Amino acid sequence: MPAIRLHDLRHGAASLMLAAQVEMKVLQETLRHTSSSFTADTYTSVFPQVAMAAAEKTPALLHVEEEDQEEPGEVIPLRA
Repeated sequence: MPAIRLHDLRHGAASLMLAAQVEMKVLQETLRHTSSSFTADTYTSVFPQVAMAAAEKTPALLHVEEEDQEEPGEVIPLRA
């Protein structure tokens, strides 16, 4: 087995929690970060699916019917 640092396991677990759409505040508290903004800055760029999920949830908040939506456009990364 390859050597895996404990920090790598922590990062992997945090990334999986984010992919599972665990609330940022819960993730922040689990990792014991001092702020959820630090947690968001560190982990939200890990999965482009998170940005896509957020984009897909927004029309639901606005009660936009699926047939009213245009074809999805290109996904733009939040950070380069």
